[in-house]
Amino acid sequence: MHDHPNILLATDLSARSDRPFDRAASLARELGGSITLVHVLEPGAAPRGPAGMDELRATILEDLPDAGVPIHLLIERGSAPSLIAEAADREGSDLIVVGAARYNNITDFFLGTAVDYLVRHAHVPVLVVKRRAAHAYRDILIATDFSACALEATRVAAEIFPHARLNLVHAYRGAYESRLNPDEVRAEAHAEAERELGDFVSSPELAAARPRLHTQLEVGPLASVILARLRAQPIDLLVLGTHGRSPIVHAALGSRASDLLESMPCDVLMVRERAREG
Repeated sequence: MHDHPNILLATDLSARSDRPFDRAASLARELGGSITLVHVLEPGAAPRGPAGMDELRATILEDLPDAGVPIHLLIERGSAPSLIAEAADREGSDLIVVGAARYNNITDFFLGTAVDYLVRHAHVPVLVVKRRAAHAYRDILIATDFSACALEATRVAAEIFPHARLNLVHAYRGAYESRLNPDEVRAEAHAEAERELGDFVSSPELAAARPRLHTQLEVGPLASVILARLRAQPIDLLVLGTHGRSPIVHAALGSRASDLLESMPCDVLMVRERAREG
């Protein structure tokens, strides 16, 4: 992340777009950064011509609340998902912030083409805002399977949110009923998970964040474990690592991802795994 990061905020200027705007403004102030606001017009939508675009630009800027940070406005015309990803690359943005206002319902937003496209094609993390920004993110839940993808998600979350508590949760399988000694199997599974968790937390990439990491080991499917943690703790943000070429459903949480994302009570940050060199 740059010393003065740029946050790309994609907005449709609808009533609920104040939520992602307030969160983007809060993050930009906290990080000493700026906002690039992108508004995408559908093909054929008014206005037409330079005069019409200038009038629209002036109206948008006049109606924006005072964010307390520099705001650069972009008005594009075409397919929103691809234009948002391209704008993030062109502007050198460090984070994309989106909300659920443009789409018919939250399920369509999360699992439809827009966010799925951004997570697979954007080169920076994507923050989906559902809640009002009453305060900075204080408690963050990070799901991990100890993969390189999960490591990148943890590293990025620690960098973007330098003062938040980082709750690292890993879900592992317990004993199988077919085994003769399920208690022994459970103990072995827990011990193995503890070893893997220790190695993960000891990764050099997490050295700076280590004092803020609070680890949790749970038995059961990852989606169920995450939902239980979200209900039991005052979590402000869920962080998921996703593979660049895989759809959200399979890359993040498997077949139950749609159930989780639909019912999730908090904002979510999705971090794409970086391409490996060599």
